Amino acid sequence: MAYEMKEKAGPNDEVTVVNLGNTYSFVPSNPWVAVGWRDRKDISVDLTAIFDKRGIELRPEGARRVVPEENRIELNDGSSIDYDYLILATGPELAFDEIEGLGPDANTQSVCHIDHAEKAKDAFEQLVRAPGPVVIGAVQGASCFGPAYEFAFIVETALRRARKRDQVPMTFVTPEPYIGHLGLDGVGDTKGLLESAMRERHIKWITNARVTRVEPGKMFVEEVDESGATRAEHELPFAYSMMLPAFRGVPAVAGIEGLTNPRGFVTIDKYQRNARFPNVFGIGVGVAIPPVGQTPLPVGVPKTGFMIESMVTATAANIAALLRGEQPGAVATWNAVCLADFGDEGIAFVAQPQIPPRNVNWSSSGKWVHAAKVGFEKYFLRKVRQGKADTVYENLVLDVLGIKKLKEIHIEPAG
Repeated sequence: MAYEMKEKAGPNDEVTVVNLGNTYSFVPSNPWVAVGWRDRKDISVDLTAIFDKRGIELRPEGARRVVPEENRIELNDGSSIDYDYLILATGPELAFDEIEGLGPDANTQSVCHIDHAEKAKDAFEQLVRAPGPVVIGAVQGASCFGPAYEFAFIVETALRRARKRDQVPMTFVTPEPYIGHLGLDGVGDTKGLLESAMRERHIKWITNARVTRVEPGKMFVEEVDESGATRAEHELPFAYSMMLPAFRGVPAVAGIEGLTNPRGFVTIDKYQRNARFPNVFGIGVGVAIPPVGQTPLPVGVPKTGFMIESMVTATAANIAALLRGEQPGAVATWNAVCLADFGDEGIAFVAQPQIPPRNVNWSSSGKWVHAAKVGFEKYFLRKVRQGKADTVYENLVLDVLGIKKLKEIHIEPAG
């Protein structure tokens, strides 16, 4: 977002990034870190010199609170900065506290942050030394299911390579109404592909699963029916567990009337801007998107990489238009292009648009997906290190998939 905004802004406009620290870490590689296939240094970038070269100011103090009525951000060190336009690209707060015993400070692992992934790696090494049952998945209210599936298959692959798979029963636990729902009501045959992959790898699953609490070495799960009533209760023992939490808005914006919804996510219009504070824009996981239909348990809609790049491009174009005294007209198309890595192969899917009904509804699997995911990682990190604003999915992923063009944004006629 910073690179595209700098590219679109005028020569006298100032672009400032407020971040907690000066390091960027490539989150999609965290599952590889958690099994020892990557180190922190492999997927982290110090932004200081790069931003300086691009003429982007970096404020590593982090944001404590946004004060939109005053066009001001309070930083964690007590200072403040003013803005003319604000882009909220915060990502989520991880709601581990909503379930007793959940999270890396309690009884389950996480791959949501590089610190969590490193802790998960230590726990995985212990699992290899002392094999036992594994429980992986996501809890009710989660909206990012792809990494849960990825990690289950990556752990399965890593255990096979360690010659310990035969000693490790595996169970996948998810609030989705069926395997492969992904918060999108499925894409192509993701249900069939993922169920088949799990059967082939001897991974059992529980859908419509509500995690009620987690104790050391034991997870308590209620399996519900279509009405949400409990139809079965499970006590799942585990030697290792990784469960993705539900998300909510970050404290810097949560509870600001007119800016966020009750869950703390930023409300936006089709131009990515907030209705009450039209000089505030939102992109990424921190924005509010309604769920796809009703499900027995809360299942959120994921904000995928291609979708977020579409938001970024539209936001940069719209703020640039406002800086020129024009009206915003760029609208993100919110397509989904995903590569789910299994460690040695994987599943890819394309949804255009992301939310059904769709013009494109395609999925496929094979070893090429793993290779494409590695290429995506290398490409994206090089882009960050070089300070380039090109769109990764347009230049790499879609070429791999053989898709010539999925238009990222459309521009509405003036007026």
